[in-house]
Amino acid sequence: MTHQVHIIGGGLAGSEAAWQLARRGIRVKLSEMRGAGERSPAHQGDALAELVCSNSFRSDDHERNAVGLLHHEMRALGSLVMAAADKSSVPAGSALAVDRDVFSAHVEAALAAQPTLEIVRERIDMLPASGLTIIATGPLTAPALADSIGAATGADSLAFFDAIAPIVHRDSIDMDICWMASRWDKGSGDDGSGKDYINCPMTREEYVAFRQGLLDGEKTEFREWEASTPYFEGCMPIEVMASRGEDTLRFGPMKPVGLDNPHWASPEHPQGRWAHAVVQLRQDNKLGTLWNMVGFQTKLKHAEQVRLFRTIPGLQNAEFARLGGLHRNTFLNSPTLLDRQLRLGSAPHIRFAGQITGCEGYVESASVGLLAGLMTAAQIAGTPWTAPPRTTALGALLSHITGDAEADSYQPMNVNFGLFPPPADEVKKKQRKEAYTGRGKADLAVWLPTVVA
Repeated sequence: MTHQVHIIGGGLAGSEAAWQLARRGIRVKLSEMRGAGERSPAHQGDALAELVCSNSFRSDDHERNAVGLLHHEMRALGSLVMAAADKSSVPAGSALAVDRDVFSAHVEAALAAQPTLEIVRERIDMLPASGLTIIATGPLTAPALADSIGAATGADSLAFFDAIAPIVHRDSIDMDICWMASRWDKGSGDDGSGKDYINCPMTREEYVAFRQGLLDGEKTEFREWEASTPYFEGCMPIEVMASRGEDTLRFGPMKPVGLDNPHWASPEHPQGRWAHAVVQLRQDNKLGTLWNMVGFQTKLKHAEQVRLFRTIPGLQNAEFARLGGLHRNTFLNSPTLLDRQLRLGSAPHIRFAGQITGCEGYVESASVGLLAGLMTAAQIAGTPWTAPPRTTALGALLSHITGDAEADSYQPMNVNFGLFPPPADEVKKKQRKEAYTGRGKADLAVWLPTVVA
């Protein structure tokens, strides 16, 4: 069978893209290296759509949760991944968890039954020079293909070690304690104010206690295939910096010089105007709803991060869109490399999908595969592509990947309400989650008729 679309990678994203195309009668070749004597360090078997970590698809609450809304939208679009998850679900409260073997078996059987889909067990080492292609090889892309992608995108555009700083929802930061400023007021603000950072001040006592918490906190271990990857200075875990000396952080990411605290301006304030140390947060998306903790990549376990980072003045009620981490990964700097249809600017016959685009999580990966499949189907049909509204979970995630995120700090991200345009100001905080999901569902219903059948 001569294929119209070549999909490389049979994980969640590749399987979902193949399903969306094949069910529309488009001829697809799906290449998967597992089963051809190859396997990534994370995989245990050869099944398509193997779940390599947790068996949870997280919350299925589509009334108050962003990932639950994404579940709802994918079901509305006939997602194979969601259908398989529903058929293989196991009890997990309000979460959607699955029997991973049943789940993968259902996906593979459904794909194998498609008459226009050919599944080939083979390793692909080079980006195809022509023909519609979707690359969905995930965060552990095989070295030869990763080298080919790197050659096509530039060595600095493909990350191989993922230093993730925590990201905080802006409206959970206490600005009665924090203040906005750049060091020495030298910033890039349009108003010339230089107020580019949110600053959290610490006294000496608070700093000493915080540093000790970094040293004592429980850390995650590197996986076997990550252990040989050395740190480089740009992604040094904050707890490693803390271990180098009491003042190392104060001369690094927590440097207080040039940051004059207006909340401490009173002559009676015991600290004076200058903090002993300062934690800075930098805007992470164009909406200004998400802010990342500068220099706070970490191997602390997630629960430990929440506990310790909420001891930082001004972050006592912090809500985290993403927690920190440090692990081997492969992902594109998508905002600079991909267009709004996930196409590589230097080779527009190639689309990327899944975690390699910089999304994080099973459902997010599958959803980007779904979108890549729909975009390719529209291109083959000669139908104009209309992106899902940014008020939907699909649209918010796509916008983040293809342009809303700050390119110089782009990191993998789960779907969360910080990626959505905020609801109307008059919506009360307790009702904001329902406002996000209600608006998203209504806008999805208007958009669905534009999708090629």
